[in-house]
Amino acid sequence: MSTSLNKNKKHTFFMKLALKQAMINLGNTAENPSVGCVITKNNYLISSGCTSVKGRPHAEYNAIINSKEKISNSNLYVTLEPCSHYGKTAPCVQKIIKQKVRRVYFGINDPDIRSFNKSKNKFLKNKIIVNTGLHSNKIREFYKSYIMYKENNLPFVTCKLAISKDYYTINKKKEWITNKYSRGRVHLMRSTHDCIITSSNTIKIDNPYLNCRIKGLEERSPTRILLDNHLKISIKSNVFKDSNKYRSIIFYNKENKKKLKLLKKLGIKTYKIPVNDVDNLNLKEVLFKLSKLGFSRIFLECGIKLSHSFLKENLINDLKIFISDKRLNKNGKGNIKYFFNTFLRKKKYTSEKINLFNERLITYKIK
Repeated sequence: MSTSLNKNKKHTFFMKLALKQAMINLGNTAENPSVGCVITKNNYLISSGCTSVKGRPHAEYNAIINSKEKISNSNLYVTLEPCSHYGKTAPCVQKIIKQKVRRVYFGINDPDIRSFNKSKNKFLKNKIIVNTGLHSNKIREFYKSYIMYKENNLPFVTCKLAISKDYYTINKKKEWITNKYSRGRVHLMRSTHDCIITSSNTIKIDNPYLNCRIKGLEERSPTRILLDNHLKISIKSNVFKDSNKYRSIIFYNKENKKKLKLLKKLGIKTYKIPVNDVDNLNLKEVLFKLSKLGFSRIFLECGIKLSHSFLKENLINDLKIFISDKRLNKNGKGNIKYFFNTFLRKKKYTSEKINLFNERLITYKIK
């Protein structure tokens, strides 16, 4: 692939390609960020790579080894500042220098203090030209969860709600409120998050699997985080039927030794979490624990009660609401019109440009 665009547009074009690469494994790179990298020579794209599933190898390494041409004297475009510290692998900066790359372009600095703003000097000392800030607004938005994870020790929480046209969250006669296209979009969202939180009440009422059921993306199902204060979730629930295939974790507070032994046999991890002043699990402690376990992108998919608790404690970053084109009237339950008219009234939202066949998806940036 080559481009005849002017100089600035050309570099932005290749960085956009790198960002597309970063999107491939979003939510599936463990504690490492999902990074994209492309390499060009004489305006031709010669290689590309992204962070591997589970976080290693890194994007730059993959792009370099994927190339069938010599990397020397090439341009390397990477969404995030290349790592310059020794961890479980050698730093990408060292690999790039060794390959005698001519120019390195990256979107934003790595917020990880081990690498933050350290690569530029190392490149310059080895006569590699560095350009930073290319396509930075879009890239910073892409890395908002990773930045929050590194700077605040808290994961980024996206909450999903589905409502009818007349604001009901429960259909008393049918299982679903929204159509199959909206539900398919939810499964796609699950595949880009590293864990999904729900409540014991949601498990009891809906008995969901909470996995990704898009063909080809089943292995990208997020870890299931179950908030079960009193360990009441039935062992026969769907989330436990495939616990050997998909990871599940339970946060609880009230001891039940018999139940804990059964869960251990199923390979389910359990963690005791403090409660708040009304004897519910302390949600901020839940998030801190998830951060320590390496989770940075959380998908909150539960009933309005737990969603409201997260919102009340200012723990939700993005709120995604799927709106059906049908009214439920007497068949509806759990109306949140008051919530819309009070809490969300002054919040900015974006109508997502996707075809859900008469249904809508709107995203509120809560914080």
